[in-house]
Amino acid sequence: MAINNLKRHELDMNFGFLKDLTGVKETTTRKPSSIWKLLMLLVVGLCGVYVCMIGVDNRSAFQQFPRKTVFQVKQQQEEHVTECPKLLKSHTFTEHYPHPNTFDRAECTCTPVHTFVILSMQRSGSGWFETLLNSHPNISSHGEVFSAAGRRENFTLITETLESVFNLDWMSSAAKNECTSAIGLKWMLNQGVMEYHSELAAYFKQKGVSVILLLRRNSLKRMISILANAYDKKEKLLNGTHKSHVHSKEEALMLAAFKPMIDVKHLLHNLQRVQEITNDALQFFNGTRLLPLFYEDLLNSPSKMLQVQEFVGVKVQDLQSEQVKIHTRPLQEQIQNWDEVSRHLQGTQFEHFLQDKDYF
Repeated sequence: MAINNLKRHELDMNFGFLKDLTGVKETTTRKPSSIWKLLMLLVVGLCGVYVCMIGVDNRSAFQQFPRKTVFQVKQQQEEHVTECPKLLKSHTFTEHYPHPNTFDRAECTCTPVHTFVILSMQRSGSGWFETLLNSHPNISSHGEVFSAAGRRENFTLITETLESVFNLDWMSSAAKNECTSAIGLKWMLNQGVMEYHSELAAYFKQKGVSVILLLRRNSLKRMISILANAYDKKEKLLNGTHKSHVHSKEEALMLAAFKPMIDVKHLLHNLQRVQEITNDALQFFNGTRLLPLFYEDLLNSPSKMLQVQEFVGVKVQDLQSEQVKIHTRPLQEQIQNWDEVSRHLQGTQFEHFLQDKDYF
């Protein structure tokens, strides 16, 4: 009985405190208690609804923030590109402002980059030609990127590789700084170029890629270079090391000492096939921004490199290469069965290959 009285006393004290707080006058013991419970229930319910609304707003803001940030960055990049000054109308190549994934171009963001490819055939002077280009501080040409067969298994892989190169994300010894203004690569015709010629021509036109088609007029001299290089690859004449290109006269003389034997039975067919490939390449890429170039012209006229620099849109400079030419002697001293080769070519469309006038 005493315990029950104590509990009633505590309830009366609590109700008295709440009555003072809410201003509710006491009439009966049960009625005010019911009203207060309803009031508290209403307050708690309103607080719960408010908290839920705040939580939803915060969650929505959190979810939308990253997407908004990406959009803002992309929009800023696009706005930055549109603010870049346009090239003079005298320039015929497409303006390209890459945004590399591997580095920031910083103050060179508005430096337009001209994209190009050097299409050629093995032993046509493309290695020497590329070293000349890479001696320019604003040109990067990345060599035979598609010598690896896995990069040209299908056209999708080809375009992915090209995009990496043209976006300045391809790393090689030829890579320059963020202010590179001409980016390209060397690509042999037998490395998927002729197989995907129609797709590539369309891609080059769409993307504004310029094409340098580097050829060799004298296919007989090219044949000598191919045979000599194949022999050295097997024998490794330079201290057990194979070198496709050399940087000293001593090394050049050692490699040039080999005189190949030409297969005259298939000579005309092989020369004719090279001519057909040359004509096809000229036809396939005629609709692109194309510069046909001959190795012999580069040797005889250094001013040709001025034309090349203007073609790729860089400031003209004196370009240098450390490579040394290997075969410089007269043709009859380079071919083991010269007399037999000479007889087979006389009276044919390839007779002029026997002359050395187009060499130096």
